[in-house]
Amino acid sequence: MTARVGTTGLVFEEPLIWERSRSGRTGFSMPRRDVPEAPLPPGLEGEAPDLPELTEVDVVRHFTRLSQWNVSVDTTTYPLGSCTMKYNPRLHEAVVALEGLRTAHPLLPPALAQGPLRILWETERFLAEITGMDAVSLQPAAGAQGELTGILVIRAFLARRGERRTKILVPDTAHGTNPASAALCGLRPVPVASGPGGVLEPAAVEAVMDEDVAGIMVTNPNTLGLFEENLKEVAEIVHEKGGLVYCDGANLNALMGVVRMGDLGVDAMHLNLHKTFSAPHGGGGPGSGPLCVRAPLEPFLPVPRIVERPDGSLDLDHDRPLSVGRVHAFYGNFGVIVRAWAYIRSMGAEGLRRASELAVLNANYVKERLKDVLHLPYDRPCLHECVFTDRNQIPRKVTALDIAKRLIDYGYHPPTIYFPLVVRGALMIEPTETESKADLDGFIEALRAIAAEAEAEPQLLHDAPVQAKRRRLDEAAAARSPCLTG
Repeated sequence: MTARVGTTGLVFEEPLIWERSRSGRTGFSMPRRDVPEAPLPPGLEGEAPDLPELTEVDVVRHFTRLSQWNVSVDTTTYPLGSCTMKYNPRLHEAVVALEGLRTAHPLLPPALAQGPLRILWETERFLAEITGMDAVSLQPAAGAQGELTGILVIRAFLARRGERRTKILVPDTAHGTNPASAALCGLRPVPVASGPGGVLEPAAVEAVMDEDVAGIMVTNPNTLGLFEENLKEVAEIVHEKGGLVYCDGANLNALMGVVRMGDLGVDAMHLNLHKTFSAPHGGGGPGSGPLCVRAPLEPFLPVPRIVERPDGSLDLDHDRPLSVGRVHAFYGNFGVIVRAWAYIRSMGAEGLRRASELAVLNANYVKERLKDVLHLPYDRPCLHECVFTDRNQIPRKVTALDIAKRLIDYGYHPPTIYFPLVVRGALMIEPTETESKADLDGFIEALRAIAAEAEAEPQLLHDAPVQAKRRRLDEAAAARSPCLTG
């Protein structure tokens, strides 16, 4: 049973779907049999699956009720740092639902799939222009796979040059998947500490860069929400030793139409279409993490590649002997790509730039309105997100987790907490460009009220949330003894 607080303050118990089951209930009727009865083949006999017995009404009410309990970008401000949980225009949902796109089978021959191929082709061209790169593969299914593919491409490029480098540089302000992606490709991550301003210092990179380093994986803007202002100089240092520069482009929502990474010396970068370019984010997927590269790396991109024939038609080219091979069945997560294509076409160059400007404006507004009540480790202009810590509340034994849990009672999804690891007790807030000033003011006032509660009555925060369907969970117990079947 799960608790539900009524309008009178009384607590009711909401039956879970298994508890609603009653023997003999059914939500369907089998069609009349029109073939002779036959026994099951040997080996298929056995007990029926243990499924709840429910009517259609039971099932519909259960899942409708769950949907009403859910918090999403359609219901409230969703300031999940580094995840760009912004509103997704419904126009793009209509486009991806068009029958010619929705029902296109991935095994259609190119001659019968010119429309879908044209969308893929144009999306590659758009992303290349936005990033300042030369070629794009839409195959990777998410950001982490885009990283993995990028490092595979870099490793293949170096092997073609006859080099087998074993290390890669990873700043402490990079996304957490960066070192894992490098390690999966057989490269040993070498940490690089950021400077006192929260960004990479060229001297720190130069001190560890040698001929055994394949390159550097830099996140820009980094996980502190700061622009890597020395990236061009860092790229020159890496290139001088024969290495390559990989950029984690998951935070491009701050830079669309403003900065092209290729102009700063980046050789390869992935994007998160399911964040920056308006596909639904969260719920476990699907995602899309295209890989953008400079011309020397293009021969190593995954196959097949979309090519334009002399007659203007599009085809899939599998004859790429230097390719790292396939990284995804068929050609990426098509529905996510269509949404991104529709977003870029509907926004245009000016709209994309304006979205970035507003995302940066909103993050700086939140930063300035809260820095007198929450500790700000880097008091400087930020980009898409701002990072606070719980230092001001720690004397009252109130932590970032307590603040996040209490925010649920105010009707907001909590921000990312305890990341990036470069600051202790982090609260990472990304308001995105789709939140109005009025909505941001409401979110800000909630955090200011929580800061006051932490000072006057810290137990309120220790008990939070008290208004949610579920009270505070024991995260340690859940991690150590997860129940995966209940």
